Amino acid sequence: MGREKNKIEQTYDVVAAEYADAFSTEHDNKPMDREILARFAGEVGDVKPVWDFGCGPGHTTKHLADLGVEISGMDLSDGMVTQARARFPGIHFRKGNLLDLEFDDGSIAAVVSFYSIVHFTKAEVAVTFAEIFRVLRPGGLFLFTYHIGDETMHIDEFLEHDVDIDFMFFTTKFIKSCLEQCGFERIEMIERPPYPEVEYQSRRAYVFAYRPSLGK
Repeated sequence: MGREKNKIEQTYDVVAAEYADAFSTEHDNKPMDREILARFAGEVGDVKPVWDFGCGPGHTTKHLADLGVEISGMDLSDGMVTQARARFPGIHFRKGNLLDLEFDDGSIAAVVSFYSIVHFTKAEVAVTFAEIFRVLRPGGLFLFTYHIGDETMHIDEFLEHDVDIDFMFFTTKFIKSCLEQCGFERIEMIERPPYPEVEYQSRRAYVFAYRPSLGK
């Protein structure tokens, strides 16, 4: 994953400013995003720490902070972290790798992660879910999103920059099985069609999953 990690990191360093301009207000045009994030905020309440993994320019982090969640953001790309810090200076952002989280076991109350597995292979998705399971406290909540399908789409131009990167789609069966193998329970998968003229026209899924509470 070293070379691929560098490719992902370098791609988002290059497009960071344009990405932030293009997507920082995307939740305004996606009512289901807002509904799901409001539910997450309601379930999390005032527990902490809460992290947004793969936070990009920090817009989801900020949306949840505005809903009263005490939250921090983490992204692989220095460029994205720079954008997030500049746009939302009141929130803590740091660099980090989903495949090798620098957090202690059972140290995080809840995690949100919007489309952060989009460049991962199936094996890397399994590693990511296992890492998130590891760092969550018993009873901790994991909310994430992904594109539904079974194809891989190669991109060589993104936001008017030359890139060389793959976008991955995953079946519901694979995602649910992967979560279950890691030990997650109470898995709820909510699907929706794409919003016309707002986003890439792929079917989407929101997933709520929980680390079992102590005693189970």
